[in-house]
Amino acid sequence: MGRDARGRAPRDHAMAYDDVLPYLGDFGRYQKRVYLLLCLPAISCALHKLAGVFLQAKVDHRCRLPHEAHNASYALPAAQLNMSYPWDARAGNWSSCRRLDADFSARYYEEGVPSAAPSLPCDAWVYDRSKYSSSAVTEFNMVCNDAWLRALADSLFMVGVLLGSIIFGALSDRYGRRPIFFISLVMQVAVGLLAAAAPEYVSFTAARIVVGATTSGVFLVAYVIAMEMVGPSKRLFAGVVCQLFFTTGFILTALFAYFIDDWRMLQVALSLPGVVFLSYWWFIPESARWLLAQGRADEAKQLLLTAARENKVTIPEEVLDNLLPPAPGDKDKDEAAEQPRPSLLDLMRHSNLRRKALNIFFCWFVNSGTYYGLSWNTSNLGGNDYLNFFISGAVEVPAYSFLLLTLNRWGRKSILCGCMLVAGVALLLTLAVPSDMQWLVITLAMVGKLAITASYGTVYVFSAEQFPTVIRNVALGASSTSARVGGVLAPYINLLADYWQPLPLLIFGSLALAAGLLSLLLPETMNKKLPDTIQEGEQFGKAVADDDTCTDENMTDIDKNTVRVENGV
Repeated sequence: MGRDARGRAPRDHAMAYDDVLPYLGDFGRYQKRVYLLLCLPAISCALHKLAGVFLQAKVDHRCRLPHEAHNASYALPAAQLNMSYPWDARAGNWSSCRRLDADFSARYYEEGVPSAAPSLPCDAWVYDRSKYSSSAVTEFNMVCNDAWLRALADSLFMVGVLLGSIIFGALSDRYGRRPIFFISLVMQVAVGLLAAAAPEYVSFTAARIVVGATTSGVFLVAYVIAMEMVGPSKRLFAGVVCQLFFTTGFILTALFAYFIDDWRMLQVALSLPGVVFLSYWWFIPESARWLLAQGRADEAKQLLLTAARENKVTIPEEVLDNLLPPAPGDKDKDEAAEQPRPSLLDLMRHSNLRRKALNIFFCWFVNSGTYYGLSWNTSNLGGNDYLNFFISGAVEVPAYSFLLLTLNRWGRKSILCGCMLVAGVALLLTLAVPSDMQWLVITLAMVGKLAITASYGTVYVFSAEQFPTVIRNVALGASSTSARVGGVLAPYINLLADYWQPLPLLIFGSLALAAGLLSLLLPETMNKKLPDTIQEGEQFGKAVADDDTCTDENMTDIDKNTVRVENGV
């Protein structure tokens, strides 16, 4: 066979990374090593995403009385409480936001003057520091009329996550996965430490927004590198296991907070582990898929040769020689360039596609809002905050294990619908629990968390298979935006617990139940031929032939077996 001026065999067609996988192996030793290293940063990202529960921990408080010192003790005798604070009938306790307008002299307490004086709003507070020595709430006085600032901080953190997924996602496509991963990592550590030193609410919240954005840059970019080198047969396993590392970070957040009860030191402790991942500069390569997409075939070839040596396999020379970008003037490229690029408007123009798209967007909104809402709501459930949070993370392990065993057996639709219905029913049942059975409320809430985690893990795969190939990435981007909106609103829903404790669970349960029922209207996708064009997408689900099975050629367009939980995109 003749060779060109650079010594390469003439090309019949340009080969992609998937053409090399049969020789390299779907999940060889090289892929396993890099994959494991890239999963570890998910732990650090989970620490930052979920730490708001403890950084902004809610604590009991009361008005500081005019005669009390700044370091006054929270506890007061019942008789003194009766003569210092009005009764809050809604809370069933002495008011924590108002005090009586009276002369709090020793004579006032000695003579037992009735508490008939008018009340005033607090101008200073005394906090119960028996559980948390400090939190951003106590330091910045995010209580009473300013309690909404706590929800705003969590909401803006999720806005940062959304912006990060857009900004860092675009930058990683343009400049490469590897440099954006390290830029995000450095920013996460640096700004995370700045958040610990924030002197007031605005700077603290601004720093947290940037940290939220970097969680997308670190976790998502690392996830993409990891998944781009894994073969199709292992993507379900690899996707789920990657999420289990996030769950590990979820659980560790409770342990960090249990042993570090000062919020500033906790923020430092959560940020410093990121320094370890800077050593990845010498261990983590660029994505071979991205290099090929950029026409940098020689660099991709060297990377694949390194992987082949570690996997102890040989990639035929002619296969490597054909790792070339499409030449200018290639017919396929020219024809593709002439085709108009589909947009979301194409989904909205067709009735069946529109119904499916709106249904899927709602599913993402509900799954994300409920997942983060339940994760951040543990302090409203009663009992031990640390234990509740720990269990809320631990239940994700059986949720993801369930997906590994059933997702390719029972079908996507049945799992998505069933899990959301279970979550909805469990959360709504908390309304019927007697007030003296708080343990049952916690149990039902954790069942709901387990179920919504499993449905969130299913919705990405199910959604990817619903949309036509030509618009799949755009549609999934819109789905991800819907999910972020749910995450942004979740803190405000949790804030309603200050008015009626069961209300957040009632809202999340109703949404999950509604989304579960609506998902029944979506067509099953397992073992079906997936749509490639807008026309096929419009017909998909209207009438599906029994022999419409998916083929390997059909499935190369998406990571069919990838599970991504929004913690992600």
